[in-house]
Amino acid sequence: MPALSASNFNSSKFVLTGFPGLEGYYLWFSIPFTLIYAMVFLGNCMILHVIRTEPSLHVPMFYFLAMLALTDLCVGLSSVHTVLGVLWEFIQEISLDSCIAQSYFIHGLSFMESSVLLAMSFDRYIAICNPLRYSSILTNEKIMKIGVMILCRSTLLIPPVIIRLRFLNYCRPHVLSHSFCLHQDLIRMACSDIRFNSIYGLALVISNLLLDAVLIIISYVMILHTVLAIASREERLKSLQTCVSHICAVLVFYIPIIGLTMVHRFGKHLSPLVHVLMGNIYILFPPLMNPIIYSIKTQQIRRRVQRLFSLKGT
Repeated sequence: MPALSASNFNSSKFVLTGFPGLEGYYLWFSIPFTLIYAMVFLGNCMILHVIRTEPSLHVPMFYFLAMLALTDLCVGLSSVHTVLGVLWEFIQEISLDSCIAQSYFIHGLSFMESSVLLAMSFDRYIAICNPLRYSSILTNEKIMKIGVMILCRSTLLIPPVIIRLRFLNYCRPHVLSHSFCLHQDLIRMACSDIRFNSIYGLALVISNLLLDAVLIIISYVMILHTVLAIASREERLKSLQTCVSHICAVLVFYIPIIGLTMVHRFGKHLSPLVHVLMGNIYILFPPLMNPIIYSIKTQQIRRRVQRLFSLKGT
């Protein structure tokens, strides 16, 4: 890692952090990380391919799943070059402009994934609580409108807080906490007035992640109320089973975000390795797990994947 001095605090380069104190093991660490990224790309591409090529999956539930898989694929693409670059030791620094661009995509895609999970909960709510009107409510036109709204919400609200990063004065040591760039990491190094970034950033988190989480919980309270009113135990279980995959996807998304937030807010005295580990879990765990969850828990996807691999094996 290059030495840092007061003379380079105002440079436009930022040092990426791998695993502090374990630099000699980077080659070994690169093997599981490469495999994880390969699984992220292959798993989400497989989900997209299966949904595109199977006409029976051209229904709202799987359109939203395709949005989720595409978002997870982009999350992997937004971070792979710096994470593996640090572990393969051909990238040690990142420019301010590249760092700002990466933070824009990482945070924007997080908001997009949260929005897609909210849309999926709405889909489950309609399917269970109002099944007779499901096809008339979730038409292809409305799904396209929801997709456009998700895209606009996730990309147009972030630029004000991200663009301002370009004009801050970074006078503290230019060492990032992770091998990728986050907004909260950059403002930590700034000596300028960061009240706008702090307040606007908090407002974004509340109006996106927190609001989405609350609405998802409300939708499941209403779903549970409807399911418990069903007389047949078998029908209750059948209805709840259609929600298992989505509930798992919500958990693997929100738990790492909560963990990373707690580490950033209250874990300043923790080992840097904890920050690095939580950061990589936040980036890689949801894109890695979602294809696995839906391939195992969703019968239509599981059958189509089995058929796909059986055809390749013949």
